[in-house]
Amino acid sequence: MGVKYLDRTTISDVSEGLRHFPVTAIVGPRQCGKSTLIRHLLKYEGALVYLDLERPSDLRKLEDPEWFLSGQRGKLVCIDEVQRKPELFPLIRSLVDEWGGNGHFLVLGSASRDLLRQSSESLAGRITYKRLTPFLWEEVRTRVTIEVYLSRGGFPRSLLEDDDSLSFGWREDFITSFLERDLRQWSGFSPATMRRLWQMLAHNNAQILNLSTIGGSLGISHTTVRNYIDLFEETFMVTSLSPLLANTGKRLIKSPKVYLSDTGIVAALLGLEDFNRIAGHPVFGSLWETLVLVNIQGMFPRADLSYYRTSHGAEIDIVMERSGKRIAIECKASAAPALSRGNTSAIADIAPLHTFVVAPVQESYPLREGVSVVGLSELIRQIKMLLFS
Repeated sequence: MGVKYLDRTTISDVSEGLRHFPVTAIVGPRQCGKSTLIRHLLKYEGALVYLDLERPSDLRKLEDPEWFLSGQRGKLVCIDEVQRKPELFPLIRSLVDEWGGNGHFLVLGSASRDLLRQSSESLAGRITYKRLTPFLWEEVRTRVTIEVYLSRGGFPRSLLEDDDSLSFGWREDFITSFLERDLRQWSGFSPATMRRLWQMLAHNNAQILNLSTIGGSLGISHTTVRNYIDLFEETFMVTSLSPLLANTGKRLIKSPKVYLSDTGIVAALLGLEDFNRIAGHPVFGSLWETLVLVNIQGMFPRADLSYYRTSHGAEIDIVMERSGKRIAIECKASAAPALSRGNTSAIADIAPLHTFVVAPVQESYPLREGVSVVGLSELIRQIKMLLFS
């Protein structure tokens, strides 16, 4: 399969970062398209130096990093997989302070732990961060169906493969490579246990997890489970949704919900090769909820997202807050969605500006006053109207 380039919504943010900051960082999971985005973006008018720290030849160039990088003044220096050499950040700070101006370094990283800690300490005030996710629906909706997008996920090489079996094979290889190669940057974990945990998270996707129960199943402590999940989060494989701690006078569930960050990876971990297998599986509803969540996160990165659930069953999947406005989003994997009694009770509790029931529907329609049934594209459009009108 030839790698196809599709426009990314992040590209304008990256260009803006280069104009206004000495250093721009793009972070996101491995294989989400960071390098492809940069190669497209950097049909750069000025000189460019590109270093991939997974290539031994490029690593050798940085055996004396001060000597090499000092000679690149006036060029844009792009460093891919920068988390492999976090000791570069103090040198980058010194160079950008010496050179003045903006647009000197573009750094890419697929793990946030060392990258964010080291750069935030060394480059405070000099760096801006941009997150690149796997493909969002708005970036691919003219190329694939929603069923293909749900079953293959957003990783470019999975989504754009020629058939389902090749896509599924790519995701299986990705999972193995991630566990056995990429995570070797960190110590204190077992790849076999991490795989079993990842599969358990896939089975319990979009659920509130009991760390002690999972630890008991895996033969490890709940603290170790928490550390492993943190590592999955820091490498962008898992995302957590915190509860909305609203003052509603109700007893609230206060543990986070945990999602795998890509629906195609969930499907691969569960052995579900195509949409027909997914549609009849109990995970279908949670996959749809995941799809909605990751697209909201990608399209509205500055919004505060949470969920609402009480001990008596009132619940809303996603509560979005931005600019003093609150929006409720309930995800229903049904062509004829309806609100439950618990949904209705939650809406009364949290009093959102509007409630959207997001379903795989072609046409949007009002369900009742203040509540609309919408497809994914229409959800994004209407949120923009509500937030920015």
